[in-house]
Amino acid sequence: MQKFKKIYVEITNVCNLKCSFCGGTKKKEEFMDIRFFGEILEKIKGRAPHLCLHVMGEPLMHPEIGSLMDLCEKYSFKVNLATNGTMMNELKNIMHKPALRQVSFSLHSSDEAADKESMERYAAPVFDFAGEAAAAGVLISLRLWNLREDEAELNSNIIGMIEKKYPQAAPVDKKETRVNGINLAKNIFLSQAERFVWPALEAPETGGRAFCLGLRDQIAVLADGTVVPCCLDANGIMALGNIREKGFEEILTGKRARKIYDGFSAKKAVEPLCAKCGYRSRFRRKAEM
Repeated sequence: MQKFKKIYVEITNVCNLKCSFCGGTKKKEEFMDIRFFGEILEKIKGRAPHLCLHVMGEPLMHPEIGSLMDLCEKYSFKVNLATNGTMMNELKNIMHKPALRQVSFSLHSSDEAADKESMERYAAPVFDFAGEAAAAGVLISLRLWNLREDEAELNSNIIGMIEKKYPQAAPVDKKETRVNGINLAKNIFLSQAERFVWPALEAPETGGRAFCLGLRDQIAVLADGTVVPCCLDANGIMALGNIREKGFEEILTGKRARKIYDGFSAKKAVEPLCAKCGYRSRFRRKAEM
């Protein structure tokens, strides 16, 4: 039985922000029905230790997020949540759910918080939650994925607040961090990277030998049940099948899935979207091996 490090289940593709770096979704906006979510967990149980409850969208907008977390506990999944940090009350309500493993805050999400004062209003409750949750054993990842010159002021504001909040970790370099980030305090980490660009069919090909962890370390299920190779295919361009209609093993062993997997084994991107994905450059060393 093929297993993964994590499986993405998009409980909603709806978001309360319109960030400049996010292309949104071309699929129908929806919230996953809790019964369907349970059916998915039944089909993927034992396939991965961790669930990520997002691909596109803000997971805390789901009106039954607490019940979804309880189902994750029932099926022995630990949950990683990625949030824009604007729905702190909803997050506090699930902070002590046994399934919650990690919360990642996209600190660059709010385009409205570019000035120092508004950024401080946004970040203060995030830092407060981070301290309380980390003390309870929840991992906290503070993401700053917009290392660009035209956003230098926003970066400086955020990093200044981080240095003030975690003086023992200062100074913080304004450069890309290793995969797991740098340790600011117990269970709290900072992850910095270049501004994220969603792959698109209209983008130019990246060229060269190719490798990706899609279908190896991860796989994703979109809100409508479409299964895709990785968390970057938010529009289901590389649909492998629909988990409403097929078993998980049948999808994994399907012709398209095997072709993608075998292609990356040979250091080739067989899908047009993969050939135009800049994110896979992070696996350049494995591609060159």
